[in-house]
Amino acid sequence: MFEFIRTHQRLMQFFLMLLIVPSFALVGISSYKGFGDDASTIAKIDGHALTQQEFESALRNQLESYRQRMGAQFDQKLFDTAEFKQTVLDSLIAERAVGAEVARSHLTISDATLQKTILEVFGGDGKFDLERYKAILSAQGMTPAQNDARMRRDLALQQLSTAIEGTAFVPRTVAKVVSDIGAQEREVQELVLPVAEFLPQVKVTDEMVKAFYDKNSKFFEVPEQAKIEYVLFNSAAVQDQVAVTDADVAAYYEQNQKRYASEETRRASHILVTLKKDASAADKAAAKAKAEAILAEVRKAPADFAKIAKAKSEDPGSAELGGDLDVIAKGSLVKPVEDAIFKLKQGEISDLVASEFGFHIITVTSLKASAVKPLDEVKGEIAAELKKQKAAKKYSELAEAFTNTVYEQADSLKPVADKLKLKVETVAGLSRQPSPQLGAAPFNHAKFLSALFADDTLKNKRNTEAVEVAPSTLIAGRVLEYKAASKRPLAEVDALIRQRVTMEEAVKLAKKAGEDKLAALRKSGEATGFGASKTVSRAKADGINGAAVLQVMKADTSKLPAYIGVDVPGLGYGIYRIAKVQQPVEQDEARRKSEQEQIANILAQQEMHDYVEVLKHKAKVKIVKPIAVASSEAKTEGDAK
Repeated sequence: MFEFIRTHQRLMQFFLMLLIVPSFALVGISSYKGFGDDASTIAKIDGHALTQQEFESALRNQLESYRQRMGAQFDQKLFDTAEFKQTVLDSLIAERAVGAEVARSHLTISDATLQKTILEVFGGDGKFDLERYKAILSAQGMTPAQNDARMRRDLALQQLSTAIEGTAFVPRTVAKVVSDIGAQEREVQELVLPVAEFLPQVKVTDEMVKAFYDKNSKFFEVPEQAKIEYVLFNSAAVQDQVAVTDADVAAYYEQNQKRYASEETRRASHILVTLKKDASAADKAAAKAKAEAILAEVRKAPADFAKIAKAKSEDPGSAELGGDLDVIAKGSLVKPVEDAIFKLKQGEISDLVASEFGFHIITVTSLKASAVKPLDEVKGEIAAELKKQKAAKKYSELAEAFTNTVYEQADSLKPVADKLKLKVETVAGLSRQPSPQLGAAPFNHAKFLSALFADDTLKNKRNTEAVEVAPSTLIAGRVLEYKAASKRPLAEVDALIRQRVTMEEAVKLAKKAGEDKLAALRKSGEATGFGASKTVSRAKADGINGAAVLQVMKADTSKLPAYIGVDVPGLGYGIYRIAKVQQPVEQDEARRKSEQEQIANILAQQEMHDYVEVLKHKAKVKIVKPIAVASSEAKTEGDAK
C-alpha cells in the first residue's frame, strides 16, 4: 500500500494489539466535530463529539480493509456483529483520547523533520515524482496540505508511543524464571490404552443409531442445488467491435501532449547557519558574517561543497549527507529557499538566502529539463486507452439492449447471445449463498444468486433480470435443473453412523478403564506396564503425542512420581508417569535473549494499554448512544432512504 503508513506503524501496531483492528483505516484523530450533543453524536471525547457518520465511515473502512486482505474468503456476515462494531468504536475512542493528549502536550513536528520524512517515504532512487505523490494522495481523497497535517499528527503519536513503551522494564530474574519454565525438561514414561482394544466390547443398537441421526441431522443435510446457464456482458465483450485508427491516435496525442511531458526535476544541497526567530541584531549580524565566510570558502572550492556542508552546516537532517536535500518538489520547502533553487543553474552557487531558519548557501547538483515523449514511444499506450474509451461508450450503448432483451425474451438466453455475440455458459452446483470455493466468479455474486433463486425465476425457469456484479459487468441467467434441500435417509447413512458411534463408545470405555488404572497407580506409585523413560520439554516431544506433552508439562510435580491421564486424539487414553524434573545442562543464550525481548514487548504493550486507559479517563469519555442503539438507528435511517 502507500509507503507513508510506515511513519505511524509503531502506534498503529499498538492499536492492533489493543483492539485487533488496523486503526490507520479509521477516521483521523484530528477530525473533531464541535461540542454539541446533536442527534448524530454517539460519544464525547475530551468535550468533542464523535458522530454517527464518523463511526459508519470507520466501519466501512474496516470492512473494506478486511475485504481486500481476505479476498474470496471474505464473508461480511462474520463482521456484522455488535462485538465487531464495538471494537471499531473502542478504537476510535482510543485514538481520540491519545490525540487529545498530543494536543495538550503541545507535541509538534518541525518543518525540517516533516520535509525529510516526505522525501524519504515518497522518494525512490534519488528521485521525487511530484505527480506520483499527488496521485497517491488523490487516491486517498487527500491534498498535500492534508497529508502534511496527517503526517505531523502521526509522527507526534509515534513520539508519544515510543516514550511510553520505552518505560517498560523486565528484571533479569523475571526473564530468567520465565525462560527456565520454557526450557524445563521432564522424564516421563507412557502407558497407552488403545481405543482399538475396546472396539469389540461395543454393541451398537438401532436405537443408538436413530438417536445419533436425530440429534445430528445437520450432518446429513443436502443443500439445494441448481444447474444454470448464463450470459456475461462486459466491456471485454465489445472490444472486438471497436477500432482505433492512426489518425485517432495522432489527434489524441496533439490534444494531450501535457500527459506525455515530464516536468523539470532539480536536486539541491544547502549549507545552513541557523538563527532563532527572536534573535537580536547582534546575533543576526554574527550569523550572517559566519555564513558569508562559509560562502567565500565554497566559492573558492565549489567541488568541496558536500565536504564543507558536512563540516559546517547546522541542519542536522542534511549535514551528514553533505547538505543533500534530495529531489525538490514545489511546495515542499520554505519559499525563499525554493525560489532560489528554481532560479539557479546546475552547479551554480547562490548568494546568501535568508529564511525563518537562518542563512542558506544553495547549489543545484542535478537538473533534468522537461521533455515530451515522442508519438512513436506512446502510440501503443494511446491506442489502448482510446480503445478502452470506445469500448466503454459502446458498452453503454449496448447495455440497454442486453437488459431489454433478457427481459422481453425471458424464455431463453439465446436471443441476447445471438444479438450481442455472447457465449451461453453452463455451471452446476450453485446454491443461494456464494461459495468460497468459486471465488470471485460473476455467477457466484450474492446479488445474482438472489435473482436466480427468486420464486418467479426458479419455478418458471425464466431469465433473471440483468444484474450488475461489477463495474461495467452485467450477467443474466436461468435455471435448467433444480434440487431442493433434503436430508439423506437413515438407511443411506446407517453404516457411517454405526462406525461413528462405535468409535465414540470405545473412546468412553478406554477413558473409563484408564481413569480406574490411573487412580490405582497414584496409590501404588508403580511403574509396571509403562514404556521406556523419555525426556520431554515444551519444545521437544520425543515421540509422545503433542497434546499429551502439553499436559505433562503443566502437571503438578510437587510430589514425584506424578501421574496424569490424557485423552490422546485418535489413539485412546494415555497415562503418563513423571519421575524427574530438571533444567537442561546447556542453556541456549540466543533463545533466552529472544524470550526476554518478547517479554519486554508484552510489557511495553501493557504499559501503552494502561496509559491509554488513563487518557480515556482524563478525556472524560462519555458514550451518548450505545452501539446497539446507534446501529439500529442507522439501519432504520438506511431503510427509510
